Amino acid sequence: MISARYRLALLAAAPAALLYRRRNALAAGAEYLWGQQADDGGWHSTAYGLLRSGQSLTAFVLDALLRVDERTFRPPKQALQRALGFLQRHTSEEGAVGVIGEVPDYPNYATALAVQAYVRARRDELQPAVRRMTAWLLAQQFGEANGWSREQAAFGGWGMGGEVRRPPYPGHVDLSMTRHVLASLQMAGVPLTDAVYSRARVYLERLQNLPGDGGFFFSTTEEDTNKAGLDGRRFRSYGTTTADGIRSLRCCGYTDADPRVTAARAWLEQAHTGFTAPGFVGEAYRRWPAGLRFYYASATAGLFGMTDAIEQQQQADGSWRNEEALVKEDDPLIATGFAIQALAVH
Repeated sequence: MISARYRLALLAAAPAALLYRRRNALAAGAEYLWGQQADDGGWHSTAYGLLRSGQSLTAFVLDALLRVDERTFRPPKQALQRALGFLQRHTSEEGAVGVIGEVPDYPNYATALAVQAYVRARRDELQPAVRRMTAWLLAQQFGEANGWSREQAAFGGWGMGGEVRRPPYPGHVDLSMTRHVLASLQMAGVPLTDAVYSRARVYLERLQNLPGDGGFFFSTTEEDTNKAGLDGRRFRSYGTTTADGIRSLRCCGYTDADPRVTAARAWLEQAHTGFTAPGFVGEAYRRWPAGLRFYYASATAGLFGMTDAIEQQQQADGSWRNEEALVKEDDPLIATGFAIQALAVH
C-alpha cells in the first residue's frame, strides 16, 4: 500500500524499543511455525480436512516465513529444503500445486503462493518451476482462450483452479484468488504489457462500487459469497475485499494517483476502525469483522498501524489464534501466517 521508500522512513523514525518488540514477535512466530513442520516437509492442518494434504497450507506458511528478514530469524537450512521439496513433490507436470490427490486443495491459491515462496527463496534452480507454474496460472484465467467474452461476469478473474472451465459455468471466481494470482505473476516478472493484466482490469472494475463509495466486493458470479450482503441493489464494500482490490489494481499497473485507487483508499481509510474488518452492517453480519481480522491485518499491512494490536494477541508459544472460526483463523497455522505477513512489512 505504501512505497518502499516511505516504509524505510517509518522504520528509521520508529523508536528502537518498538522495532525490538516487533522483531521479537516475528522471531517467536517464525520459530513456532517452523516447529510445526511435519516430517515430510509440509504443514498440515489438524483442524480442517481440506487443508490436511498440506499443499495450499505449505505454500501459504512458507511464503509467510520467507517474508521475515533473516536478521530477525534465519530459516533453518534443512527445514527450508524439506519445505521446498514438499512443494516440488506436490507440483504436477503442468506446474500446478494443489492437484495431487483425490480432492483439489485450492490449486490457483496454492500455485500462486508457491510461486511467491520460490521467488522469495532466491534460488536459481527454482526458476524453471516458477516458469511452469506461471504458465499454468496464465492458462487458468477466464479469458478468450477458454471461451469467455468480456461481457461475461467471470471474465478476467481466477477461481479455485484445476480443470479449465468453459462457458457458461465459471464455478467459484473471486477477488482473493485473483489478487494472489496477480501478485505471483508480478513477482515472477510477467510484464505489464501482457494481455493478462488488461483482462484482469475488466474483472476488477466490475467488483468496484463505482459509481458509489469506491470500495470492493468479493465476487461477480456467486452472490452469497459477498460476505457483507447487499446495500440496496449493490453488494456492500468491505475491508478485506477493498484492500485486495487496491493491491490487485496496483499489480495491474494502476498508480496511487489513479481515481480507482484513490477512491478505494478513501473508502478504506474512512471505514477503518482498528483490528477488525469494516463494512459489515446489521446483526446477521456481526461475526465477520472479528472473523476476518488476521486476513484484514495482512491485506492492509503498511497502510494502518495495527502492529501493537497484533503483538498483543500473540500467544505464549509464539502463535496467533482467532477465537472466531468463520474463515479458519482459529487454526494457528493460518492466523500466525497472516500475523507474520502483517508484521513483516514494517
